[in-house]
Amino acid sequence: MRTSPALRRKLISVAALSAALLTAASTASVSAAPDGDPQAAAVPAAQIEAAPGAPAERLIVGYKPDAAEAKSNPAAEADAAAKGKETGEDVDFQRRLGTGAALVDLGENLSSADVADVVAEYRADPQVAYVVPDRLNTPKADPNDTEYAKQWDLFEPTAGMNVPAAWSTATGAGVTVAVIDTGYVAHSDLAANIVGGYDFIADTAVSVDGDGRDSNPADPGDWYNAGDCGSGVPASGSSWHGTHVAGTIAAVTDNGKGIAGIAHGAKISPLRVLGKCGGYDSDIIDAITWASGGTVSGVPANSNVAKVINMSLGGDGACTSATQTAINNAVNRGTTVVVAAGNENDNVANHSPGNCNNVISVAATSRTGAKASYSNFGSLVDISAPGGQTSTGTANGILSTLNSGTKTPSGENYAYYQGTSMATPHIAGLAALLKSAKSSLTPAQIESAIKANARALPGACSGGCGAGLADAAKTVAAVTGTGSTPGATFSNTTAVAVPDNGAAIESAIAVTGRTGNAPAALQVGVNITHTYRGDLVIDLIAPDGTAYRLKSSSSDSGDDVVTTYSVNASSEVANGTWKLRVQDVAAQDTGRLNSWQLTF
Repeated sequence: MRTSPALRRKLISVAALSAALLTAASTASVSAAPDGDPQAAAVPAAQIEAAPGAPAERLIVGYKPDAAEAKSNPAAEADAAAKGKETGEDVDFQRRLGTGAALVDLGENLSSADVADVVAEYRADPQVAYVVPDRLNTPKADPNDTEYAKQWDLFEPTAGMNVPAAWSTATGAGVTVAVIDTGYVAHSDLAANIVGGYDFIADTAVSVDGDGRDSNPADPGDWYNAGDCGSGVPASGSSWHGTHVAGTIAAVTDNGKGIAGIAHGAKISPLRVLGKCGGYDSDIIDAITWASGGTVSGVPANSNVAKVINMSLGGDGACTSATQTAINNAVNRGTTVVVAAGNENDNVANHSPGNCNNVISVAATSRTGAKASYSNFGSLVDISAPGGQTSTGTANGILSTLNSGTKTPSGENYAYYQGTSMATPHIAGLAALLKSAKSSLTPAQIESAIKANARALPGACSGGCGAGLADAAKTVAAVTGTGSTPGATFSNTTAVAVPDNGAAIESAIAVTGRTGNAPAALQVGVNITHTYRGDLVIDLIAPDGTAYRLKSSSSDSGDDVVTTYSVNASSEVANGTWKLRVQDVAAQDTGRLNSWQLTF
């Protein structure tokens, strides 16, 4: 019998991963060994790595619905063994994920070429819909010194999120927010708002709590010694990251101590997926599924189903089909998924899950309202929120609940952190306020309302920071009718095929009954099915023929484009015929424009 994968799992540290993300070449490929499967030579590095330069030790395999392996664990186990025999590797079926995909282990000490051989074997199987590596994800925050100060991020007029004015209408009551993170360490400023969660970390080398999955999401600390997470990686203390995130969302308020939570009437369900040196896609996928009311084998039914998910975490590369499926399923169950854009000062298109469809991807701003120096950017960013900039002063970070323990839990305290991890719970908290104020809102309507009611960034942003800086009071007022009402929506639901590497197609919407010009944050909702969205170029064409680029072609290998773009169309007359132009500019993949809409 082979030793447990938990005893030999090799992880990449937060520090090593962050450095690697900035230098990895996303287009690199791995060559097969001379006696290996020649198809392996065509497998991109992104399809075989858990992190840049680190070969995957597990794969996530999605089978087509009619395949026996899609439903039968013995069939999936037999298929894994057959793939292993063909490639000469020790391939084992481990478990079924909540999405129905199979998690398979690849054995010990595989080289990149060995992994490529196995991936190529799965890709050649007509019953396999996708095969992706079980990638490593890390928290997206940078801790700093501990001290107390007022929460500028909630109320300062320059770059705060205008939260207090929303509290007379909504506090988040009746809404559960799942914080998919490092778990929860006890804190008296949070305890009253914590409900049951789950520890989804299956690998005991990551969980460091002495066991695998269980119903206790307590954070034992994610510290590590020098070299534990990779050669040359220095030691790091525990971050208590999930507790900091949770405090921003729902710290108890009006209790005469500590800080105020944005949605202090909401409840937090802590789901533990990040441990020593990070956490894996497979655990995160199951957490997304369970949080939103889906079924995960071996895990009891969720009695605290979340209508908002916060994921202040991320890794490198395109959004995989495995992760996208989990997100789509969650959104279809009515759960809004809010994710960090990432801290690499890079285009979010290169970082998952910030580049996934059907999420609200959040960039971070400083106390002056400019893009924080570390924050990712790009056309896939949906909105910005305060994330802090401690390089200009500790008090310019985001203050929240924490623990003073450097390794294991000690006394509770408060600390300033910075990161898109800190920006993300601001938007998750706002989503909870909106759901509380109007329970019928769908995830798409929540996203649209947040973007439509954002204000222009007070500071500079190069590269794209979404619709602007979120405004809590204005957004709550808009959805409840206590302030300015949302603008009219015009749509076209006639499907149009997008030819492979062919001429652009256009779909028209006639806008009537508006006065004056279009808004500075015109919302353009797009729903396109496509098997390689990087091939697509998308433009909005105004009535006067002016083209606004929504999406350029890229190396993004993910499926579909289901998102909302914000366009400054204030120079255009609102009434008239607007068009969406879509072109596939590369060979081998086709798609379909299903629908699109304009919200004024």
